[in-house]
Amino acid sequence: MEVVTLGETMVLFNPDSQGPLRYAHNFNMSIAGAESNVAIALARLEHNVGWISRLGNDEFGRYIKSVIRGEGVDVSRVSIDETHQTGLLFKEQFAHANPNIYYYRKHSAASFMGENDIDEGYIASAKILHITGITLALSKSAREGVYKAIDIAKQNGVLVSFDPNIRLKLWTIEEAKPVLLDVAKQADIIFPGIDEGRLLLGLEDYKEITKAFLDMGCKIVATKVGKKGCFISDGKEEVFVEGYVIEKTVDTVGAGDGFAAGFLSGYLRNKSLHDCAKLANAIGAMATLVKGDIEGFPTLSQVNQFMGLTNYIDR
Repeated sequence: MEVVTLGETMVLFNPDSQGPLRYAHNFNMSIAGAESNVAIALARLEHNVGWISRLGNDEFGRYIKSVIRGEGVDVSRVSIDETHQTGLLFKEQFAHANPNIYYYRKHSAASFMGENDIDEGYIASAKILHITGITLALSKSAREGVYKAIDIAKQNGVLVSFDPNIRLKLWTIEEAKPVLLDVAKQADIIFPGIDEGRLLLGLEDYKEITKAFLDMGCKIVATKVGKKGCFISDGKEEVFVEGYVIEKTVDTVGAGDGFAAGFLSGYLRNKSLHDCAKLANAIGAMATLVKGDIEGFPTLSQVNQFMGLTNYIDR
């Protein structure tokens, strides 16, 4: 196994129309979850990936497991909860704006994840453990599960990849900050954004944000600078890589997960920091071209064409 990740995936209902949800009558059903997004994006890039989670014993849970397994991600460590239901979320779409997200995940099956859901041998077999701040926010037991996974990774030489992914609909910044900073200190690779730098560190400058996380002990910091691109440093080398110009963004959700997957894919292929960043920017950009969380993630051949590394033949 190259990468193992853990977290909640929900069923996503996306309206066909724009405007307030009270006027939406038709919805498309798909899945949404930051960690499974990364897993699926990596699987499409031809990596061996596993996902740990907890799903309800219901049709939504069976749907999620089927979709993720169908994408080539190993779901053998997904637990089925006989008592609690699978979580749901709805998007509310407005033109030229990020969608509003409405979560129905309180007491969901995934929020009851805990230490017993973490398989030591499974994590120890991986090269990278990827976690996000969302799982830390779900519940006390889920947080304990994440910490156990980190401990296993550290004991077995598995790199810890961390996306802070602050979700203030799940917890306050006062609750989130000490936990996220504690986990950040244990991360080998971290993916902060400018907003997260401001909330966690009180910093706005991407170079200062990067340096602060390096000073905490992170080995590689990949700071996202929005449409402008990203700034990457391992303490010895630093690079700024410009983003790809997207004329019409369709849906920004999933772009950060695509960025993380692209960077990890480049890292696993022993690419330079610059090339890892280039790939991360490309997949993050491609994710915004399609409506949905996972639908825009490319295959390896598709991203190579997007980056101009191979020729595109359309007919």
